[in-house]
Amino acid sequence: MFMACGQPTDKLSEEDSINIVTQVEFNPEGKTIETRYNVPEGFERISEDSNSFAFYLRNLPLKSSEELVTFYDGRKKASSGVYKSVVDLPIGTKNLHQCADAVMRFRGEYLWRTGKLEQIHFNFTNGFNVAYSEWLKGKRMNVSGNKTYWTNGSARSNTYDTFWAYMELIFNYAGTLSLSRELEARSIENIQIGDVFIQGGSPGHAVIVVDMAVNPISDEKVFLLAQSYMPAQETQVLINPSSKNSSWYSLKKGVLRTPEWTFESSDLKHF
Repeated sequence: MFMACGQPTDKLSEEDSINIVTQVEFNPEGKTIETRYNVPEGFERISEDSNSFAFYLRNLPLKSSEELVTFYDGRKKASSGVYKSVVDLPIGTKNLHQCADAVMRFRGEYLWRTGKLEQIHFNFTNGFNVAYSEWLKGKRMNVSGNKTYWTNGSARSNTYDTFWAYMELIFNYAGTLSLSRELEARSIENIQIGDVFIQGGSPGHAVIVVDMAVNPISDEKVFLLAQSYMPAQETQVLINPSSKNSSWYSLKKGVLRTPEWTFESSDLKHF
């Protein structure tokens, strides 16, 4: 198994970090990202098509605002300045659903639920491309050292259990290194919902943009981030560590400091 996430963020000066938008309201009764996180004053949510990946992320279901993140083994993770909301999707009972895995899970599950099965594919760390279209035919993956190949396996199936077994295979043999190579670079000025800040390696880390808003007068953009981490745990919507009042990040070049990792704006990539 390739571990995807690493050590806590370095401490950086306030002027080096991407600044925080402080005026925001948090609606604890909201059941999705969109309904729980009101946009800052003067901002409007960016319009997204109801069939898009962006719309899927914005409408991810959330647990009660009092709920803590649960690790794969049932232990709890204190919020302690890291998050205020937990995504209400099961992660299984294996130590697999870490940072890059959560990103790939969202992408894969969106494509599976919208019937775009031919678009579901991810690379192992050794570069082998694993297409879901082969998996649902009943083929299974044989991994021996660095040698990887398909073998005949089960009958054709496209149940959710079949899909989840595929994703756990991906979690086991892919990570930040493979995902960072697979994604394409995006300039920070063109950031979109579904984009990923990622540093590949061991350790490495990845967080995904799950919502965005824009000020129609100034054209300033703000965004929300979500992550899983190590050991495997439920996905959480992050707090901005530069503010006690907001989870929204302001769009600026430079350093992006999240509660458990530090990125550069140049680390932004997309599917």
